Amino acid sequence: MESNTSYGLDAASIARLSLHDPANFSVQRSQTQHRLELLKHWNVSPGAKVLELGCGQGDCTTVLAAAVGEQGTVVALDPADLDYGSPYTLGQAQGHISQGPLGRQITWVQQSPQEYLSSLSSGDSKTFHATVLAHCLWYFSSPSLILSTFRAIRQHSKRLLLAEWSLVATPFSQPHVLAALTQAALECRKPESISNVRMVLSPKRLTQLALAAGWQLEGETSVQAGEDLLDGQWEVSACLSPSFEKQVEEYVNDERERGVILALRDACEVSLEGVHGGRSGIRGMDVWVASFT
Repeated sequence: MESNTSYGLDAASIARLSLHDPANFSVQRSQTQHRLELLKHWNVSPGAKVLELGCGQGDCTTVLAAAVGEQGTVVALDPADLDYGSPYTLGQAQGHISQGPLGRQITWVQQSPQEYLSSLSSGDSKTFHATVLAHCLWYFSSPSLILSTFRAIRQHSKRLLLAEWSLVATPFSQPHVLAALTQAALECRKPESISNVRMVLSPKRLTQLALAAGWQLEGETSVQAGEDLLDGQWEVSACLSPSFEKQVEEYVNDERERGVILALRDACEVSLEGVHGGRSGIRGMDVWVASFT
């Protein structure tokens, strides 16, 4: 069942507002449905002013905009160039959403979180009711950068709402876990990364960073990835692509480090033997969802 009457629109209705391939509409719908599942645990109220960091093409932005309604606002920020992203760039996807009925309550910002937060005026009243980081924490370049961002958010937001892959491996999601760890092991050795997985942190470590930044854990839970959510398949394909091993040779000089990364890659490949249907049977790992005050 896709309906989410609490927010007035169902997954299909919201998904149609995003730029998508009509022949593969189920891909966009599943991404939107997943964000609606996250939203159930965040208690975002109509009329709220929400800051979303790492908004990308707006998969979560549209859901947040539907949740806050016409009286609310969403400031959606991403530091990536507007020509970044596939199959649609950030500029194309965000521009399309802006032309739709949710566009009036969304403000897009192309800036790093640190630059944007430092530009806000300090005061006793918090600018935002909540700040959301959904499936973007592995894009950060280091734990210290996440820590400083969490600290900066605390100056301007009443709540911190997080969602990230849990690293919990089930028989059908184990390849996704291994693919993420394999990619992170390579990407941390690059001077700069444009990968979807640039660094991996577990829910335990992310919670530690939030607590160190002065936040208090309000609640946390685990959300199962839907069968139609294809992120696991995408990440495994990236890990097992011919170009991946070439990048290992290019960026990793130490033969012992290279051996570890390639062993992780091999483990990812072997894990497919336990998945009925091979790559097409891969499920995304569970998602950790948390709120802090």
